[in-house]
Amino acid sequence: MHVTKEQRNPTKLKLTITADQALIDTVKQQILQKLSNNVKVAGFRPGKAPAHLVEKQLDQAVLQTEFLDEAVNQLYVAAAREGQLRPVAPPQVTLTKFVPFTALEFAAEVEVVGAVKLGDYKRIKLTLKKPVVAAKDVDEVLDNLRQRSATKAPVERAAKTGDEVTIDFSGTDAKTKEPIAGADGKNYPLVLGSKSFIPGFEDELIGLKPAGTKSFTITFPKDYGSKALQSRQVVFAVTVHQVQALTMPKLDDALAASIGPFKTVAELKADIKKQLLAERQQEAQRALDDELLTKLVDKSTVAIPATLVDEEIGRLEDEEKRNLAYRGQTWQEHLDQEGVTAEAHREQKRETAEQRIKAGLILGEVTEREQITTTPEELDIQIQLLKGRYSDPAMLAELDKPENRRDINSRLLTEKTLNKLRSYATSK
Repeated sequence: MHVTKEQRNPTKLKLTITADQALIDTVKQQILQKLSNNVKVAGFRPGKAPAHLVEKQLDQAVLQTEFLDEAVNQLYVAAAREGQLRPVAPPQVTLTKFVPFTALEFAAEVEVVGAVKLGDYKRIKLTLKKPVVAAKDVDEVLDNLRQRSATKAPVERAAKTGDEVTIDFSGTDAKTKEPIAGADGKNYPLVLGSKSFIPGFEDELIGLKPAGTKSFTITFPKDYGSKALQSRQVVFAVTVHQVQALTMPKLDDALAASIGPFKTVAELKADIKKQLLAERQQEAQRALDDELLTKLVDKSTVAIPATLVDEEIGRLEDEEKRNLAYRGQTWQEHLDQEGVTAEAHREQKRETAEQRIKAGLILGEVTEREQITTTPEELDIQIQLLKGRYSDPAMLAELDKPENRRDINSRLLTEKTLNKLRSYATSK
């Protein structure tokens, strides 16, 4: 086999592949053997006739088509492996020369991942922030627990901080007067002062009585989760159906015992602090990983094929669509809310998609350079841990499927690679 390579652009190659006679002969024999089962040759059982007799009985067009399919596939796979290529799509093949069973040459244009130029990840230095849990953090959790155990009594007076109100609400754009998808609710329970709604919303309900109504304008925070609502003025119309006074239970050992396996309030507080500390440790590690990957991506370069980016955009949008469906919002409503077309929305995702792919490719390169591997025992242990979370037989069977085992193994490799990067980043 002889291969010449032409780099059309950083992510597209043209391979011109010429077969040698030995491969041509081998593939021809393979095809003759394959087709012999369907050929009747007098005096021989199906599949047992000599190749030269089988060939005489075959339609030559069929033989040549089968031969070309197999030979081109074998040659292309061998050339890609030899060149250490990382194709992202099937090649576009053009037959340039074929003399039946004596000469074969073809061109294969293929989209590939470009070479990864890895930054010096060993010189990236970061500090893992030490999480802190203050007494007020524990008190906030205790207040929430007491609130869940509070007794409720309907009242006819005006609502005040600490009351729970049951409301209907709807939001419209202050300028266009158009309804805003997702900015409405029916019979929604809201504890005033809980700060669970948009800043300023709960304050507007203080003083309202049952059956009371009110309209007011709220300006969404500039860092609000939905970009379409950031700094946007929205007019809310609210109807209060019920006001309930909440009587919080006393914070004592009896309450602690009703919440969990605790004998005293001190035990409950210690457990809350322990859980908050674990959560903040995980948050600190995620923040470190994000910063580490961002710095490594910035220091590294890799040419990413457009096909990969488009596929990742598709995955991002599919995830977004599932979240919207869960909230009862259609894709078109979301696009209208964002004020963009479907094409513009895809373009908004492009940078995120590119960064995700780049980070994955760079992590893979670190994995190879550091010769990080997993053992069958590590994979089996991880799968058993996952199985411990499920009781559904169908889900348990899914974990044993080869494709899912590969995915779990890939995640293990990623985690081991991140651990290695963290060790470099936090070492002195």
